[in-house]
Amino acid sequence: MKSLWDDNEAKKFQTDLDLRVYTSRLLGQDSSLVLHGGGNTSVKSTQTNLFGEVEDVLYVKGSGWDLATIEAEGFAPVKMDMLLKMSELKELDDTSMVKYQRLAMTNPSAPNPSVEAILHAIIPFKFVDHTHTDAVVTITNTENGEDKIKELYGPKVLIIPYIMPGFVLAKLIYDMTRDVNWDELEGMVLLNHGLFTFNDDAKKSYEKTIELVDIAELYLKNNGACSQPQEESSNIPALELAQIRSEVSALKGHATISILNDSNGAINFSKQNIENISQQGPLTPDHVIRTKRIPVILNENYKEELDNYVTSYKEYFEENKTDETLLNPAPNFAILKNNGTLSFGKNAKEANIIKDINDHTFEAILRAEKLCVYTALDAKSIFDVEYWELEQAKLKKAGSSLEFAGKVALVTGGASGIGLSIAKMLKAKGAAVVVLDINPAVETLFTSSDMLGIRCDLTSSGDIQYAINLAVQNFGGIDIVVSNAGIFTPSENLDSLSDDNWNKSMAINLTSHQKLIKYTAPFLKLGIDPTIIMVASKNFPAPGKGAAAYSVAKAGQTQLARLAALELGEFGVRVNTLHPHAVFDTAIWTPEVLASRAENYGMTVEEYKTNNVLKTEIKSDNVAQLVCSMAGSAFAKTTGAQVAIDGGSDRII
Repeated sequence: MKSLWDDNEAKKFQTDLDLRVYTSRLLGQDSSLVLHGGGNTSVKSTQTNLFGEVEDVLYVKGSGWDLATIEAEGFAPVKMDMLLKMSELKELDDTSMVKYQRLAMTNPSAPNPSVEAILHAIIPFKFVDHTHTDAVVTITNTENGEDKIKELYGPKVLIIPYIMPGFVLAKLIYDMTRDVNWDELEGMVLLNHGLFTFNDDAKKSYEKTIELVDIAELYLKNNGACSQPQEESSNIPALELAQIRSEVSALKGHATISILNDSNGAINFSKQNIENISQQGPLTPDHVIRTKRIPVILNENYKEELDNYVTSYKEYFEENKTDETLLNPAPNFAILKNNGTLSFGKNAKEANIIKDINDHTFEAILRAEKLCVYTALDAKSIFDVEYWELEQAKLKKAGSSLEFAGKVALVTGGASGIGLSIAKMLKAKGAAVVVLDINPAVETLFTSSDMLGIRCDLTSSGDIQYAINLAVQNFGGIDIVVSNAGIFTPSENLDSLSDDNWNKSMAINLTSHQKLIKYTAPFLKLGIDPTIIMVASKNFPAPGKGAAAYSVAKAGQTQLARLAALELGEFGVRVNTLHPHAVFDTAIWTPEVLASRAENYGMTVEEYKTNNVLKTEIKSDNVAQLVCSMAGSAFAKTTGAQVAIDGGSDRII
C-alpha cells in the first residue's frame, strides 16, 4: 500500500480542519480501507466562542458523511471537556450518549458526531484516523488472529478485544490505557473491527495507517494469499434471475432491485465450499446493517431455499432477542451456487453498496482461508450490532420511499425528446431506468447507478433480447415498459406513397412495439405491479391527409395495446395508451420549423403552440407526468384505456 500524500497539495491547507479534510479524503479514496461511510477521523483544535473564550474542540466525522468526499461541514465540532467528562462515567446508554454529544456541539446545524467521538477524544493526539482496513481485519478474523497481530506489530500496537462500538468501546479503551505510555504506541487494532492510528502531525498519522496496513498486506501475500483463476461469466438465464427477484420482493413486501455480480471474484467465491465459508458472518460487524449476517445460498429450488432462509433468520432472532422488533427476515444478498451473487436493495444505490461490500468480503474470506481458517464473530455479537438501539432509531426515522422505489422501468426512444423526459421523471420518482435508443449517444448519456443506456435497434429481435438480458442482470427484472420509440415519416398522399416510407414506418412505429411486448411479457409477468404504456399519437383518433404511413402504423400500435391488455390482464399486467400531440420542446421542432408551420396557418409561433381547446402548450414533461400517472397507483385498476394529451382537440372531442 502506497501513501497518497502530496506535499505540494498539502501546503494548500493551512487550518487544522482543512488538513483533516485532506487526509480523510486520502483514506476514503482506497476502498480497502473504508467503504460507503465506514471509518471515521478527527482533529483536536480550538474555537473562540461568543464571549471571546477559547474552547478546545474535537472536529469528528459526522454521521452520514463519506470519507472519500467529505467536506469541512461534514465534521461535527464537539466540546472536548464534555467528551472527556463523559468518558469518566461508569455507564451510559448509546441513545443518551448521542443526545449529550449533540448538546456539546458548538454548531447545532452540524451532523451528529460519530458514535466513536468519545474514543477519539481520549486519544491524546491531535489527529486520529480510524479505518476498517480489509487486510488487518482479515488477519483478526482467523483462528488465533490475535496472536498473528501480536507477531506482526509487537508492543507498538495496542490490541483491543472486540466489543460493541459506542460508549462501551470508549470506556474499555479508557480503562485499558490509564497506565499506557501513548508515546510508545503507533496504533490500536480493534479485533474484528479495524485500525486506529494517531499523531500530532496529519501526515504522520495518515502514513502510519498506510505503513501498518502494508505490513498486514505483505503478511497475507507471503502466507498463501494469491490471485484467483479466470472464471467464465454466469450462465443463469435472465428469466430465472427475474424469478428470484420476484420471490425476494414478495418476501420483503416491496419492489426490490437485484444486481447480478458475475465478476471473476464473485464467481470464484461461489464455486468454493460456500455452505461453510459464506455462513460464518460478515468481515466487520458494521457490515451486517447492509448485508445481514449471512446470505441465502441458491442452487435449484429458489422458493424453498428462500423460505428456509426466512425461517432460519427468525430462529436467529428468537435465539438472540431481548425486546427488539424483528427486522424484515428476507435476505439482502444471495450466492448463486457456481454462478456469482445477487445483491438486493430498495434501490440501485443500496444494492450496489451491498455488492461492493461483498466484493471485499469474498476476497478477505478466501485470503483468510489460505492463511488458516476464516472465523467471524459469533452470531450474538453480530445480532447486537444489527439490532443496536442507534440503528433501530435510524430505521424509525426513515422517511417514506419514492413512488417507484425498487421498480425497474424500460423506456424506448429515450435518448432525446419525450422519451428522455419520461426516463428522467421515472428516475426522479425512484425507479431504476433502462433506456433503449438506436442513437449510440444513449450509452454515455446516463452516469448514475440507477440509469442504464443501451444502444438498441428495436426492429431487431436479437438487439431487444440482448438489452432485456442486460437490464435484468443490472436491476433484476422489468416492471414498467414505456414503448415510446417512433419516427415521423415524410408526408405523402396514398397515390404517391413510396414502399420505403410505408415499410419503414410499419417496422419502427408498429412492428418494433410488437417485438418489445413479445420479449418483455415473460418478465412483466414476474414484475411488481407490472404495466405497459404505449406512447401512440393523435394521428390514430384524428389522422391527417398525407400521413398514411404514420397514421396507420399508430392505429396498429393502439390496436396492439388493446390486444395486449386483453391477453396480459390475467397476469396482472396493465396496458394503457396515451396519444400526445403538438409537443414542441423536442429536437425536431427547431425555431425555423416552428416559424414556418405557424406562418402556414397564419399564426404567431405562440398561437401555433397553443392551438388547442385549453389554449395551453404541451411539453415533454407533461407527457412524462401522464406516463408516471399511468405507471402508478392512479391507474392501478385501469387497463386498455386511451388518453389524449393535446390540450383538447376539437377533432377528437
